[in-house]
Order: sequence, then structure tokens, then C-alpha cells
Amino acid sequence: MEFLKDVVSIVVVALILAIFIRTFVVETYVVQGPSMMPTLKDGERLLVNKLAYRFSKPKRGDVIVFRYPLDPSKDYIKRVIGIEGDVIEIRTGRVYRNGQLVEEPYVFHPGLFSMSSFVVPPGTVFVMGDNRQNSEDSRSFGPVELRLIKGRASIVIWPFKFAGVIR
Repeated sequence: MEFLKDVVSIVVVALILAIFIRTFVVETYVVQGPSMMPTLKDGERLLVNKLAYRFSKPKRGDVIVFRYPLDPSKDYIKRVIGIEGDVIEIRTGRVYRNGQLVEEPYVFHPGLFSMSSFVVPPGTVFVMGDNRQNSEDSRSFGPVELRLIKGRASIVIWPFKFAGVIR
């Protein structure tokens, strides 16, 4: 009887710990679709660091998971291109931030899209997918409010052959 009591208490503590970690520390996320290729592929599983933005704001270049602004029941994953106050402009697929061309080695083909100057409002970030020709991002739904960000995509955990830190 004592053994059973010990097992139950261990399981209860483990469940509480697991719920705490998933709620406040780290969560898994499955990439859906090709919008972040070649950086991330459809079906890859990631760990999302939910503590990353508790004490700081997203930085340019971070890959983030956020609730889709037009339907918060869905999660999206994109790269932060601009932070509040940045002026973003896109000329034939090339991103200019504050008048300077942004070097984007993670973009396979930038496409031909153009967008006039846009100032990223306070409390938001401007995001884009790495597969610019196949990504619904801030170009279509606008900047993402900081409160919608769930965390920073940190590590690919599956499949094992692609496991590693996300850059």
C-alpha cells in the first residue's frame, strides 16, 4: 500500500511539473507548410522557448511562434524583420530596414514583391516567412502585437537528422 501511495505521489508531482513547464517554459510546435523553407521544413518539430520574451522583447532575426492575428486559435511561425520604430520597405523582394538593405542569407528566393515604407508601430513586430513567395505574413495581415507572441523557436527536435539550434 505504501508503494502505491509513493507511485501516485510521484505521478502527481510529475504531472504538475509537466503542466508548469509546458505552460510557462517550453512548448513543442509542429511546422505546417513551406513558409519558412529552407530554414524550417513542413512537419519538423520544434521547441519554443516561452521564457525568451518574459523579460525582453523580440530581436530582429528571431524566429517566433505567435497567435495568428486574424484567428488567434491558430499559431504561425515567422522571422522578425522589424521591431517597433523600424521603417520597413520592400523593393522587388529585397527588404530595406531604416534605409539599409537587410542581408538575408536564409531567404532562398526573395520574389518580386514590393511594399512602400511602413513604420512598425509601438508594441508590435513586423514578421515575414523565409520562403517569401509562399508566406502569409505581415505584408498581408500587418504587424504582430507583442501580446500575441508565444515564444522564440529555439531547437529543431524532429526529425533527428535536422535536429539543432535554429538560426
